Amino acid sequence: MSISPAGPPPPADGLVSAARRNLRELAHGLSHASHPSTPLLAGAPKPWQRMLPYVVVLALTAIFIPVTINVLTTQYDVPGALAGALGVAQAAPLLMLAHRPLQAWWIIFPADIAGALVLSRSAEPNALWPWTAPALIAYLFLLLALGLRETRRTVVGVWVVTAAAGAALHLIAPDRAADSALLLSILGAVVLVIGAAVRERGEATRRLAEQETISEAERAQRTLLEERTRIARELHDVVAHHMSVITVQADSAPYRISGLSEPAQEEFASIAAAARESLGEMRRLLSVLRSDGTEGDRAPQPGLDRLQQLVEATVRAGLPAELSLAAELGEVPPAVDLSAYRIVQEALANVVRHAPGARTQVSVRAAAGHLNVLVVNGPAPKPAAPLESTGTGHGLVGMRERVRLTGGTLDTGPLPDGGFRVAARMPLPPAVSPSAPPPSEDL
Repeated sequence: MSISPAGPPPPADGLVSAARRNLRELAHGLSHASHPSTPLLAGAPKPWQRMLPYVVVLALTAIFIPVTINVLTTQYDVPGALAGALGVAQAAPLLMLAHRPLQAWWIIFPADIAGALVLSRSAEPNALWPWTAPALIAYLFLLLALGLRETRRTVVGVWVVTAAAGAALHLIAPDRAADSALLLSILGAVVLVIGAAVRERGEATRRLAEQETISEAERAQRTLLEERTRIARELHDVVAHHMSVITVQADSAPYRISGLSEPAQEEFASIAAAARESLGEMRRLLSVLRSDGTEGDRAPQPGLDRLQQLVEATVRAGLPAELSLAAELGEVPPAVDLSAYRIVQEALANVVRHAPGARTQVSVRAAAGHLNVLVVNGPAPKPAAPLESTGTGHGLVGMRERVRLTGGTLDTGPLPDGGFRVAARMPLPPAVSPSAPPPSEDL
């Protein structure tokens, strides 16, 4: 006898399982608050905004307790002690709306049902029932607080339970008009939708602000990494030039210098081999830093010797710039030389973009063992729309990273007259006196 494989469960079983699961989730939502007990508007910037929910709940409680007791005693002939107990039970929990609205519902909802059962024995069958007018209005404020704080599943569960309670009370006393139960179901749905819409919009705004903050941090980090990669490429080209010179000199030494001994020739060959190995390692490292499909610059990297050309090109572009370059700067390391040129280049580009036509002074000096680069521009001569209203931040990030890698400092900022100042200070190697003997080497 063959046994057919088990197929999917019948649709009825799937519906029952889904219904049970939804009921469990609904019960969990009604019994567990979805937010911490922080007050509403706790993150507001102004003190009066943070105090506003407390003022509102105090006012609601102060109004609804006496009004509820008065309505129960005068319109429904409820004894004073019982009316006072019902009035306090139905209105006093409104004090919890600012921070624990779901817990307030646990108290107010049973109190309203108890009040409806008491009023079902009233001698006036045409009176508003099962919810009195004060209880109905207070319940709407409660639903609004729930909509502002709880999840959609919870507020739907509250509405379903409220509507079901109204229908059950009508079955208990079918001879009484249950107009307030239908009215509360309709108005309660509207209030819950409004509260949920406001809450979801606030959450969306908060998530958007958080995402913008994260995006800005990621953008800044990406900018920094891109600038570091660019600096690494340029430094590679600078160092590779000197390493290539060492390799050529070591290889050609036996042909340029006559009478070299065999050990000396082997030493030069070892130097050339080490230089080639270093160049290979640098190229492999650079291949990791470069993006796919990019090529390194084969032209020599610019330095202070090309500042005059840079300033002249800027003047031809319509920017009145002047260069003051010291005649004797001493020995400038390649990294500092390149960084100084890039800083001036970026500073002049920023003037062209953000203050077209502004008079600019460029000064490069060596003092106290440091290379001082200063670029100062005044305000634009006439009101004009800048070429770029907002910057990407790459320029200043690149300046800071270059100066930091050379061990220097950078100071940038606006001037009182509307201009801008960029000042970089990078260390230079100590000068060696010509008369000083070379350092001895103990082998």
